[in-house]
Amino acid sequence: MTENNNSGKTLMEVKNLKMYFPVYGGVFRSKVADVKAIDGVSFSLKEGETLGLVGESGCGKSTTGKCIVNLNRPTGGQIIFHTNKYGKTVARAEKTTGGQPQPVDLARLNNDQMRPYRSEIQMIFQDPYASLNPRMTVCDIIMEPLAIHMPELSKSQMIEKVGWLMEKVGLSAEQSTRYPHEFSGGQRQRIGIARALATQPRLVIADEPVSALDVSIQAQVINLMQDLQEEFGLTYIFIAHDLAVVEHISDRIAVMYLGNIVELANADELFKSPLHPYTRALMSAIPHPDPNIKKEKRIVLQGDVPSPLKKPSGCGFRTRCPIARNDCAVEQPPMLEVSPGHLVACPFHAAQDKN
Repeated sequence: MTENNNSGKTLMEVKNLKMYFPVYGGVFRSKVADVKAIDGVSFSLKEGETLGLVGESGCGKSTTGKCIVNLNRPTGGQIIFHTNKYGKTVARAEKTTGGQPQPVDLARLNNDQMRPYRSEIQMIFQDPYASLNPRMTVCDIIMEPLAIHMPELSKSQMIEKVGWLMEKVGLSAEQSTRYPHEFSGGQRQRIGIARALATQPRLVIADEPVSALDVSIQAQVINLMQDLQEEFGLTYIFIAHDLAVVEHISDRIAVMYLGNIVELANADELFKSPLHPYTRALMSAIPHPDPNIKKEKRIVLQGDVPSPLKKPSGCGFRTRCPIARNDCAVEQPPMLEVSPGHLVACPFHAAQDKN
């Protein structure tokens, strides 16, 4: 886990976020159902911290990240971002607020209204082979956000900054004239990181940034991201399915299942005492390289993950939960704070220790 050096100021609050994708069918192509990719996600984020989002494929963690940067327009909920900028939605902000930018709900903004805030929120994508334009040089790729958000810079200043960014991510400025296909996967991801840092963001959303890389390269990229966070005071949302990686880099971890957060806690506490039955099953599946370490018995969940097109009533995990009761089918369980900062969406979690 990284050392939590955040200032304690809230950078962002996500409240009851929902993202439904309509499904059309029939002769007249009318809407027949919704895929509930995100179904009421809430969390807050402090300046300088790293929040890990983990869960199985299809649980909604990547969709959550895309909603925050407005690549997907949320169906409902709020994304309150404490900005340092004046956007088009803040009319005469200097006069009405004494020159202080006001928090903005990113979920309500269209593409034009979102543009002033994109320099503060950047994203690192999962596939370094698909996220870089193969027809552009590395210099042009990194310079593109500079041209959009910092038009006051001259071209020579932009080129100089591109070289500086290349050096910061462990590449040389001379390599900026090359094309993406001339780099390895790890180097391409470093280019993606440099592009994300070009606008001096406050929040970086990393969507499984190392899952497509070799294990030996993963550690280098993770260490680079930690060094950059310390140097530039970055805040991360780190999306991954590899619990070992998330434990190493995160201050807090949110576990997602079928569009909902089922547990949220400090990284050390979550790994030491997971409470939700799904979290416990995930933890039991973590492999240990040392065969002499005695592991707890593996928890094998029965059945398959339900489709977000037809979510079970009440708790989405109840169809696979070893401690499920009839009450679990009535309503979605709320997040309960069982200890300071440790929240779990299961009122019967204590029953596990009695079995």
